[in-house]
Amino acid sequence: MFKRRTPRGTLSSVGRILWPRGGWIRALRYVTYRIRRLPDPAYKISRGIAAGVFVCFTPLFGLHFLIAAGIAWLIGGNILAAILATFTGNPITFPIIAGISVQLGSWILGEPSTLPLGRVFDAFSRVSVELWFNLKAMVTAQPVHWGHMDWFFDHVFLPYLVGGIGPGLLAAVVAYAISRPIINAYQKARITRLKTKLAERRALAEAEIAKKEGQG
Repeated sequence: MFKRRTPRGTLSSVGRILWPRGGWIRALRYVTYRIRRLPDPAYKISRGIAAGVFVCFTPLFGLHFLIAAGIAWLIGGNILAAILATFTGNPITFPIIAGISVQLGSWILGEPSTLPLGRVFDAFSRVSVELWFNLKAMVTAQPVHWGHMDWFFDHVFLPYLVGGIGPGLLAAVVAYAISRPIINAYQKARITRLKTKLAERRALAEAEIAKKEGQG
């Protein structure tokens, strides 16, 4: 009943993830709108935003929603805000996040050289393909290969994981500091607007009642 008339192909589905309908600017505006309309106090929403932003600096792709929700729950933040805030990590920002995290992590771990950004994404792509083929090999007669995994873990994943902690915490603190007063001001303004509308409706209702009583 709710299926598409024309099934979307694999390439089309991947393309929709990388570039949503209307573009990332429109998607981010929608996320901002949804966050502002959350019913929790500003401090809880901001804690959730901080959790989601921090998770964007980890290389645990595919688990960002779950980790962000878990961190938000631990720190008393809004879980939905945390999930929505993970959209801070997107094809526009991930090159910057990955570049900073891998280079910083390589420096902390004493790596002799840092990888160019293009090779970082190539490594993620190769390992993803290798994992996919190895999962299929578990139910087929194909051999399992882990040729890329050791190199990937030592030169990409571990530096990314270590190097992303500091920038992630800094970005989370900045996100909290910026979002809390903005959300607080928005919520107060919204309450004021609702009270004004309620007073106007009450005045109209009282005027209608007085008019009817005068006619009677």
